[in-house]
Amino acid sequence: MLLLTGCGIQQRVKKADKKFAIGEYYDAAQIYKQCQRNIDAKKQRELKAHVSFNQGECYRILNDGKAVSAYASAIKYKYPDSIAYLRYGEVLMYQGKYKDAEKAFLTYLEYDSANYHAKAGVYACRNAAEWKKTPSRYKVTLAKDFIAKRCSSFAPQFIGNNADALMFTSNRQERGKGKQKKGVRGSPVTGGQLFRLYSARKNASGKWEEIELAEGLYDSESSSNESAADSTSSGKAAPAELGVCCFTRDGKTMYFTYSKPINGQDLGAKIFTSTRASGEWSEPQEVILFKDSSITVGHPALCATEDTLYFVSDAPGGYGGKDIWFVEMNGSEWSVPMNMGPQINTSGEELYPTIRANGDLYFASTGHPGYGGLDLFKAVRDTTAADSLSGMGWAVYNMGAPFNTNNDDFGITFEGETENGFFSSNRGQKKGYDQIYQFILPEMEFIVEGMVTDNNGDPVSDATIRLVGNNGTNTRLQVRRDGTYKIKIQRDAKFVMLGTARGYLNEKQSLETFGLKDSKTYTVNFTLTPVSKPVTMDNIFYEFGKWDLTPASETGLASLVKLLNDNPNITIELSAHTDYVGNDAANKELSAKRAQSVVNYLISHGIERERLTPVGYGEEKPVVADAALHQKYAFIPVEQALNEEFILTLTAEQQEICNQINRRTEFKVLRTTYKLY
Repeated sequence: MLLLTGCGIQQRVKKADKKFAIGEYYDAAQIYKQCQRNIDAKKQRELKAHVSFNQGECYRILNDGKAVSAYASAIKYKYPDSIAYLRYGEVLMYQGKYKDAEKAFLTYLEYDSANYHAKAGVYACRNAAEWKKTPSRYKVTLAKDFIAKRCSSFAPQFIGNNADALMFTSNRQERGKGKQKKGVRGSPVTGGQLFRLYSARKNASGKWEEIELAEGLYDSESSSNESAADSTSSGKAAPAELGVCCFTRDGKTMYFTYSKPINGQDLGAKIFTSTRASGEWSEPQEVILFKDSSITVGHPALCATEDTLYFVSDAPGGYGGKDIWFVEMNGSEWSVPMNMGPQINTSGEELYPTIRANGDLYFASTGHPGYGGLDLFKAVRDTTAADSLSGMGWAVYNMGAPFNTNNDDFGITFEGETENGFFSSNRGQKKGYDQIYQFILPEMEFIVEGMVTDNNGDPVSDATIRLVGNNGTNTRLQVRRDGTYKIKIQRDAKFVMLGTARGYLNEKQSLETFGLKDSKTYTVNFTLTPVSKPVTMDNIFYEFGKWDLTPASETGLASLVKLLNDNPNITIELSAHTDYVGNDAANKELSAKRAQSVVNYLISHGIERERLTPVGYGEEKPVVADAALHQKYAFIPVEQALNEEFILTLTAEQQEICNQINRRTEFKVLRTTYKLY
C-alpha cells in the first residue's frame, strides 16, 4: 500500500504509460487498474483523468466492456482532450447503445464540428436500427471447424487459388505429444497466448481438419515454456507474434504481419514474406516499404496480378489512426508507398484489406458509418471520382447485415470468384474472442407451385400445366397424382399459365417476376370446371325478392367473365333457381329475370350474346346432393333431391339450409365448338 501512494503511484503510472506506448495494452491496463483505486480524485484529478482515459484506451483496443466506465470516469474528472467524448461514443456504439453514443458524438462535434468520424457516428446511430431490418441475401454461420475454447481465431485467407487450404491467425494453445497443452509465452498485448499462423485443409468429405501451426516460421525461443518477457526491461526480448497474411495465386509465397518488441523499444509491426517448399515455409524476410524503420506496417493484401501490395500503416501523411496504403512493383522493388486517399481512409481505423481479382477492395473500418466497432466495407472503383492523392476513385459501401453487427466484423476472404467465403467477428462473445464465420450467397430461386382441383376441391390428377414466358420460356408439365405441381421460373419475366384436363374447361393465370431481390415462391392454384354437369356459382347475390345484382356479386361475376374469355369456344346456359316457398309462376318469372340480369352483366363486359342462354327454372330443379354436399351437411343423404317433401321432414334450421342451397345461379356448357367451324 505504501508503494502505491505518492511517488509510488507516479512511478507505477509511468511504467504503465511506457507499456501503453509500445502497445502492451493488457499489461498496461492491469497497472492502471491498480493505480486507479489509490489516486485521490480531489488532490490528483488530472492524474485520475489521465489514468482513466488510458485505461479506457486499453480496454477499447482489447474489446473489453469496461472501456465504457473508464471513459466515463475520464470525462467526469475533466480529461483535457475532447477525444474522450469521441472514444466514449465509439464504445457505447459497440454495446449497441446508440442513443447514448449519439449524445457523446454530438458533444465531441461541439469541439471539432468538421470531424468526419463523429459525423459518421451520429448518422450511424440514427440509422443503424433501420439498417438491421433489411439484411442482404448472404447467409452467415459460425465455422465450427475452426473453434477452440478461450481463444481468438480470425483473418482467414485461402492459400492461393485452391479452396481446400486456409491460413488464419489464432492464439489457441498448442498441444504437444500425448495431447498435453504446451506452455507458450503469454502476450503482454492481449494477456492471452501469442497470436500465430495456423493452416487447415479440407478432407475428402469437405470438412476442415488438420489444423496445424505453420511449419518453419517459429524458432525455439518463441515456443519455449518461459513466462512472457517484459519488453519494457532492458536486455530482454518479448516473443514474436505473427498473423494476418495473404498469398500469391499459386499459394507458394506468403506475406504476413510480424511484431516483436525488443529491449523496451517498440519496433512496430512489420510485413515479412516467406516461400514454401516441401510443406515448410522458408525463413521469413522483411519487406522494406518505408525508409523509416520505426513506421508500423501490417495486414498485407496482394492483388491478383501480384504487382500491387496493399497494407495498413500509421505512417505520417495519413488521415488519423491506421490507414490503408499501397505500393506497386517496379522491376524487382516496391515503389514509394501511396495512401489510398480520403474516400477509403478516415480519422478512424481502416484495417484488414482484401483485394479481389476484379479490383474490388474489402476492408474493415471504425471511421465510416457503421453498426459499431469494426464494420466490413466494399469499395468499388469509380473513375468519375478519382482523388488527387492516390489517383483512384472509389465508391464505398457498408456490407450491412448479416456481415456487420455492433461488434467487430473484419478480415474477409472469398473462395475464388464465388460469393462464398469466411470472415471474422466477435459478435455475441462476452470476453471479446474473435471467431471465424462462413458466408454463402444462395442462388436465387423463383418457383411457381400449386394444386389443380375441381369445383369440389378434389385433385384433378390428369391435369396439365403449360407455362409460357415473354423471355422464351415454354414449359408443359403433368401434375402429380395428388394434383400438385412445381415449376422453376426465371426473374424479370412475365408468364401466362394454362391449366387443362380432359372433360374440364381451361383456366388461365398470369404472374410477373420483375424487380425481385431475393428468392420467391409463388402459389398459383387452378380450379377446373367440369364440362358435363352444371356448376353452381356460390357468390352471386340479388336484392331480396328482386332480380337486381348486389355489389357482393362482383367477384363471382368477374370470375365467370374470365372463364368465358379463357374458353372462347364454349357457349353456356345461365340458369337461376328458387326454393319452393311462394307462387310457382312468380318464382319462375323471378328466376328468369335473375338469369337475364347475369347475362346482361356478361354482355356488358364483352361476352358475345350468342354464347349465352338465360333460363329461369324457378323451383322445378331442386339440387340433388352429391358426396361433397353430404360431407358438408351430414343430414343430407347422397343423391337426395332437396324437394319440398324432403325439406318438410327437417328441423326449421335444416329447412333454411336446404332452401338456401336451392336458391342458386348455375351455368352449364352447351357447346365447345363455338366459331370453330
